[in-house]
Amino acid sequence: MQKHGGDPFNPFPIVNNAVSNIICSMCFGQRFDYTNSEFKKMLDFMSRGLEICLNNQLQLVNICSWLYYLPFGPFKELRQIEKDITTFLKKIIKDHRESLDVENPQDFIDMYLLHVEEEKKNNSNSSFNEDYLFYIIGDLFIAGTDTTTNSLLWCLLYMSLNPDVQDKVHEEIERVIGADRAPSLTDKAQMPYTEATIMEVQRLTMVVPLSIPHMTSEKTVLQGYTIPKGTVIIPNLWSVHRDPAIWEKPDDFNPNRFLDDQGQVMKKETFIPFGIGEAGVYGRAAGKDGTVPHVCEPDAEFHICFT
Repeated sequence: MQKHGGDPFNPFPIVNNAVSNIICSMCFGQRFDYTNSEFKKMLDFMSRGLEICLNNQLQLVNICSWLYYLPFGPFKELRQIEKDITTFLKKIIKDHRESLDVENPQDFIDMYLLHVEEEKKNNSNSSFNEDYLFYIIGDLFIAGTDTTTNSLLWCLLYMSLNPDVQDKVHEEIERVIGADRAPSLTDKAQMPYTEATIMEVQRLTMVVPLSIPHMTSEKTVLQGYTIPKGTVIIPNLWSVHRDPAIWEKPDDFNPNRFLDDQGQVMKKETFIPFGIGEAGVYGRAAGKDGTVPHVCEPDAEFHICFT
């Protein structure tokens, strides 16, 4: 951002690269230079794969699983992307296996490989194997990179459109963090207004408007409606966060709705931007907690405006 000076620029590639590198550090134990061709290629694969999965045609796979194997259209392209991502990850996993230090694991892949070996020794019937590692890393990237990147971009936009809010956040950052160190998650407890601002941005924008599909394990009745066993349920999180029966003036941007009379953050059961249950745990951690230091750093150093 500093390189652009006061000139306008598109923040997406900068933000996306920065967030993705955090996931890379956690999974691979290394960061990639933004100009690294393999890194850029992998991000393109992940982004395109997610875009295809949101395609209306791909949604039909949840109903007719055989559609996934059709030899044309987005189905064929998605399978090719999965192969390309798998090839990239296999090389990294191979390098980790060769350099693995049992006494000193360095990252998520090391920990996973060690656990696979333990499972082989203790449980020959365990389904815990290396094949699942590809899917887990993919989930980490999608849950962590996409949600955090989009939340950050929306935060930058709302800051630029609401300079009074930006000034309050800036003042809080200066008071708590100052200019001599980088922000960390431990600062969050002392920065209620900044946290409330991020929560309000996430409530308004809903980076995941429709939550992860669930399925009923048994027949149930909800508010007079009978839902048969095996029904696919897709929660509409956008509706929850724009419901005027729950939120006063839901279309207005107002961080104060998340603050009590003492200026501390109020935890609301109706605030569920990443869904509920265990399936949304990582999305919440990455999308909410991971956004805090990323918002603090640019807002501490720059005045953000929209052109």
